[in-house]
Amino acid sequence: CRAALESYEAVGGALLDVSDPEEMSDDSFESVMALIESQPTQTTQISESVPSDIPSALSDYIGGSLNDIKWRPIGLGVKQSLLKTSGNSTARLLYIPAGTAVPHHSHNGNELTLVLKGAFEDEVARFGPGDVEMADEDLDHQPIAVEGEDCICLAVTDAPLKFQTFVHKLVQPFLKI
Repeated sequence: CRAALESYEAVGGALLDVSDPEEMSDDSFESVMALIESQPTQTTQISESVPSDIPSALSDYIGGSLNDIKWRPIGLGVKQSLLKTSGNSTARLLYIPAGTAVPHHSHNGNELTLVLKGAFEDEVARFGPGDVEMADEDLDHQPIAVEGEDCICLAVTDAPLKFQTFVHKLVQPFLKI
């Protein structure tokens, strides 16, 4: 349960990082200042932030830009980078070349996919940067990276995928998908 929560928090944090800001109420500043003034004073060391093409919520996992990712090929030009998690959940970055389809699959559990760069589409919709697709046991699909730009996304699953073909089922344990 804790591992699933950590994975969902990573997706939620990344989504917040790429979301547009919302308008605030007129008294927001005064409310925040009153809260700050009611707290004891603390000294904090501030470090300079380094611009990145990765949402800050993922920086602990990745530690750099998308160019620094150590990708491992999983077939058809698709690459992955497994991220550390605890428990049964799996988190990975996926690199899908423009116009490339990932294997047709369904799900044994839940899968949350956050698009970081590019876009993909499937039987449900088109998903671009900042969009999250939530898939469960009822979704049977074949995501395809849209033409024109490679797609990079964060995918978090709490159970292995269900592939349709014998070959994909055979290599699944080795690729940890």
